[in-house]
Amino acid sequence: MTDELGGSYDVVVVGGGAAGLSGALQLARARRSVAVIDAGSPRNAPAAGVHGLLARDGIPPAELVERGRAEVRRYGGHVVSGEVGAVARDGDGFAVALADGRAVRARRLLVTTGLVDELPDVPGLRARWGRDVVHCPYCHGWEVRDRAIGVLASGPLTVHQALLFRQWSTDVTLFTHTMPPPGDAEQEQLAARGIRVVTGEVAALEVAGDRLVGVRLADGTVAGREVLAVSSRMTARVAFLAELGLRPVEHPAGVGEHVPADPTGRTEVPGVWVAGNVTDLTAQVGAAAAAGANAAAHVNADLVAEDTRRAVAAWRDPYSAAHEASLGEPAMGERRHGP
Repeated sequence: MTDELGGSYDVVVVGGGAAGLSGALQLARARRSVAVIDAGSPRNAPAAGVHGLLARDGIPPAELVERGRAEVRRYGGHVVSGEVGAVARDGDGFAVALADGRAVRARRLLVTTGLVDELPDVPGLRARWGRDVVHCPYCHGWEVRDRAIGVLASGPLTVHQALLFRQWSTDVTLFTHTMPPPGDAEQEQLAARGIRVVTGEVAALEVAGDRLVGVRLADGTVAGREVLAVSSRMTARVAFLAELGLRPVEHPAGVGEHVPADPTGRTEVPGVWVAGNVTDLTAQVGAAAAAGANAAAHVNADLVAEDTRRAVAAWRDPYSAAHEASLGEPAMGERRHGP
């Protein structure tokens, strides 16, 4: 089910995952007209369940999205399938152009498009992403507990990742792959925790019966492993914001590119907020949802301030166009929930 896209909204939410739907729910309950535009390519689609989410632990990602969409619609919000191609400034708001030619105007934007995982170029790895090739111990650790876990060195947090996964299994091996070996202090930490270090490039994954069974090195050696942890390089999906001058920048931790924002989600571009993985690369579903709700509350407060400024101007000049427009607002009633 998808809604028809209207011509204008108080807020357009770009991205319909946990952050976007949570923000849209907050806005719709605030009696704002809101549309969620979702391209339908969630990062967690390969995962069997969402974990660590209070009262919904283990819920399939698709079910969580459907529940969220239904809640947004319950309060009059629209959820629209589509991909945003570009956004431009349009007076005191924004013109949002979809890739299929549709267009809509928004007074404010909440961008929750998430990120793209750039994975190491190892044959067989991407096909198992989200299954027995994982990245987050808090998302997958319990499900892979006590199994033979490999950690593929692929970024600045590799040793940290290996030490984390050691909390869930005593059988952890770090494969240096194309990265330099850990330094002396890190080697000591790994040895003290019983984590083996294997040098040499990983050539491929060994799979049998649709299960990971090992890691094959370039020299032909096969190390038996049931799970492989990988630190992807994460890049925010915000190419459509380029015309506004809003581009992702390198994250301070060196793990990818994000859109910086203040604690409310407000970006350097007036009228544009961000929430979820597009700005917080490591946020889990619960944190992303909370950030979406927080950003939405601040978006609504910003709109309230603008509405109040306009009302004051109209009050001071009862014969102005602003005053005429304000007289029509009470008559709109519930129609403010839509176009």
